[in-house]
Amino acid sequence: MAEPSGPQRLAGRLRAGLREATENLPGDARALLPGLVVGDTSRITPELDHAFDETDLAHILAVSGSNLTVLLALLIGPPGLAQRAERRGLAPRLGLSLRMTAVLAGALTLGFVVVCRPDPSVLRAAVCGAVALLALATGRRRSLIPALATAVLLLVLYDPWLARSYGFLLSVLATGALLVLAPGWSEALRRRRVPPRLAEALAAAAAAQAVCAPVVAVLSARVSLVAVPCNLLAEVAVAPATVLGFTALATAPLLMPVAKALAWCASWPAGWIAKVARAGAALPGAGVDWPGSWPGALALAAVTVALVPVGRRLLRRPVWCALLGILLVLVVTRPAPLTRMVTGWPPPGWRFAMCDVGQGDATVLAAGEATGVVVDAGPDPALVDDCLRRLGITRVPLVILTHFHADHVAGLPGVLRGRSVAAIETTGLAEPADQARFVRREAAERHIPVVTAVAGEERRVGPLTWRVLWPPPQGAEAPLGTRTPASTPGPASVPGPAPVPGSAPASGLAPAPASVPVPGSVFAPGPFPVPGPAPVPGPVFQPEGPNDASITLLVRTGGLRLLLLGDLEPPAQQALLRSPAAAGLARVDALKVAHHGSAYQDPRLMRLAAPRVALVSAGADNPYGHPAPTTMAALRSGGATVLRTDRDGALALTGSGGRDGELRVTSAR
Repeated sequence: MAEPSGPQRLAGRLRAGLREATENLPGDARALLPGLVVGDTSRITPELDHAFDETDLAHILAVSGSNLTVLLALLIGPPGLAQRAERRGLAPRLGLSLRMTAVLAGALTLGFVVVCRPDPSVLRAAVCGAVALLALATGRRRSLIPALATAVLLLVLYDPWLARSYGFLLSVLATGALLVLAPGWSEALRRRRVPPRLAEALAAAAAAQAVCAPVVAVLSARVSLVAVPCNLLAEVAVAPATVLGFTALATAPLLMPVAKALAWCASWPAGWIAKVARAGAALPGAGVDWPGSWPGALALAAVTVALVPVGRRLLRRPVWCALLGILLVLVVTRPAPLTRMVTGWPPPGWRFAMCDVGQGDATVLAAGEATGVVVDAGPDPALVDDCLRRLGITRVPLVILTHFHADHVAGLPGVLRGRSVAAIETTGLAEPADQARFVRREAAERHIPVVTAVAGEERRVGPLTWRVLWPPPQGAEAPLGTRTPASTPGPASVPGPAPVPGSAPASGLAPAPASVPVPGSVFAPGPFPVPGPAPVPGPVFQPEGPNDASITLLVRTGGLRLLLLGDLEPPAQQALLRSPAAAGLARVDALKVAHHGSAYQDPRLMRLAAPRVALVSAGADNPYGHPAPTTMAALRSGGATVLRTDRDGALALTGSGGRDGELRVTSAR
């Protein structure tokens, strides 16, 4: 309510200086370093935040006792030597007595709280450290467990609401595990010839994970299987990143060039931590679902307690340890051949897959080994990322976002996570504006070109070919019933110079050969159509909203003809029926039903398409009533087999085209 005090203003200037010093660092280090040093997570992207959550590394972003321990260790050396003649750190080198060292450490602790702000974990670390420093100053025997208990008691008496803080609870549990469990576990590992440093690190990570996992399960309804190895790999970089980051923080107000140099040095360990988090989160079996309730937490605690004595016995049997280690690696990595053999998903030779992403759209067109064209990204990065991992997709020549509604584009970071993406194609109507900016920002951060789809455009990737049927170009729309001449010179629809017929653009996508029209399709020979002179006067369709500007595709793959309608509503569907493209829509093999199967459909388009299989992407118990019973009945009356993700889960299409061809849909459930 009041104006900030002098120390608070100074702390604000220090934080601002660190932000300035890290401004030009690489993306992950630029975002992570302020969070690691002072808890400033404003630059952390949702994608990076998800990776830290998946690997149980989120504590690194919450400034806590580990940061303060690193700073105090610089001053007083290892805690075990603090009262001995051979004590280390800067204090004995400066000739400071134990009491003066404790006073200086107390001032450093207070400054740490002011700069990093009094979050629950910061307060717990500061009070616990203050109690230990008081013991150091008075020459008393130090015992960290009473110090922790005193810190918890004082803080809860001062602010009872801390008792309801998950962050405070996790901080206390982790510290208690390090003090109570980790020493014994470390000694047990050393007795079994594990190197001392590795034994200490492994025991600390395992103890903290065992004690904190039940609480984390309540918060996230999952249990990480990669938390311990990821914490071990990240821990080696925490201390250098913290020390260099705090040095840059202190230097920035005085010598910004020096602060920037220090921040650049700190970016290497910070970048390593981010890479560990991303790599761990990208593993298919990084975590398993667990009941997100207190009964679930109690069940996980009981399982953990039961596994501890089992683990002690297994340590005496190296062969069993090795076999269980291999099994854990297989569960976490889930090799595609093994997963397919166990689950039957994805089916061999799949051509088209519809991901189960809840209330949204995300589909994949197979384009070769580990390669797929992704059409829409769904509303949740985690769900679409999991779907693509299960399909084995690592290379994406093109991401097509049919329109900019969040249920089609918000999951884009999940598509881009750990995959090679050549280009992103979008509709020309940039609405909603905030989602359009989000897509461009995500693409710009990864230097991925963004192009605009134009009706008549043709593409080929490996065995996959498709044509864009809708929307007409924005601004200079071609009148309905006419086509822009393909021979008109002008810019192409992909970055770079206009493509030569039969050649491959820079993005790796190739136009269909001009001399080889695809049998049974309406793909016209010739190069991509490009904007030409003013069209002949006539009626021009103006979309009423983003849905009516959805990219619509007619796809041919392995003899199958697929019609993907995006979220087209009746006005655009009727305009599509009046366009020249309507001639090729008859009797397709599969239809991606428009707008999650809503009631707003043009029945003439469904009758013309007459699909053998109709696939609907909708979320279970969604508030919109999708898919509508009337739409489902109309499709079935036309002879279509209808499947939907809210009941059938993810769906994959295999087989051959034509009314006599075998067509099969496999469900992931």
